[in-house]
Amino acid sequence: MLTPKEVRHVAMLARLGLTEAEVESLRVQLSDVLAHIAMLDKLDTSHIEPTAQVMAPRNVSRPDDIIPSLQPAHVLLNAPLAEEGFIRVPAVLEEVKVPTPSNTDSVN
Repeated sequence: MLTPKEVRHVAMLARLGLTEAEVESLRVQLSDVLAHIAMLDKLDTSHIEPTAQVMAPRNVSRPDDIIPSLQPAHVLLNAPLAEEGFIRVPAVLEEVKVPTPSNTDSVN
């Protein structure tokens, strides 16, 4: 059975702030989990081959077939705003003016 001090230590490692009621509740719950895990130590697994995965791996990729894509006109039908064959969206960046040789003289 875990002690409240051990539960507080695990909570500190997980960066959890626990009340005393939570410490007691988790002490019981974590002790039960550890008891279930300890039961696995009693199982005879000497006849079971070690495995990295429970199920055999299988290829889930599909063939890379070339298929026709949507026509731009059909795509633009779903766009809230379109302009010159493109979907128009609100600007998300401010325009930044880079000094050029012609306008750097006025800066000084």
